[in-house]
Amino acid sequence: MTEVMKTIVQCDFDGTITEQDVSYLLMDAFAGGKWRQLLNEYRESRISVGAFNTKAFTMVKADKRTLLDFIFTKRKVEIRTGFNELLTYCSKKGFKFVIVSNGLDFYIEAILRDIGVENIEVFAAQTQFSPDGLVVKYIGPDGRQLEDSFKDAYTELFLKRGYRIIYVGNGVSDISAARQSHHIFATEDLLAYCKEKNLNCTPFDDLNDVVRGLEVLA
Repeated sequence: MTEVMKTIVQCDFDGTITEQDVSYLLMDAFAGGKWRQLLNEYRESRISVGAFNTKAFTMVKADKRTLLDFIFTKRKVEIRTGFNELLTYCSKKGFKFVIVSNGLDFYIEAILRDIGVENIEVFAAQTQFSPDGLVVKYIGPDGRQLEDSFKDAYTELFLKRGYRIIYVGNGVSDISAARQSHHIFATEDLLAYCKEKNLNCTPFDDLNDVVRGLEVLA
């Protein structure tokens, strides 16, 4: 990889930028149904991650303020070490940094504001608040609602725009998009998958590992 190449760092949010999956924390605290049954169906590939989130979040009846108060008052969300260093490195090298997440836009944007991070493009589920439960929609690059392959849709868009894609992720929902990328930084379930399938990737524990890996690639 050379500095003259157009490079984009496509990064997951829950469990990658954050240490915890924020959506799971919220559903554990506020979902009024058996959302983990749906989670098992997703993990067994019986439903898509989009279908899982869409169905599970209808069980959450709390309003936006209540959910954000839970996140920030309880201080349950930790940012993975090295996030600011990764952003600084990308800016210095002229790499575009984007977040593409199956998580919900309202808490991702609130957490970023809380840590003083601005001017980052975030592609995530759009959230509407209702007494009947959260309405979650995944809107693709063409403006149409997607039931599946949300992350893939943006990866394919970046490829069409001529970017070299560096993928950073942790979960099963990252696998398909990561496979289309030029290089993968992986942890947790994504790392296990890469090892099982002998996919070339760089493991990371914190995001400083990603910075060091980018320096080697560059």
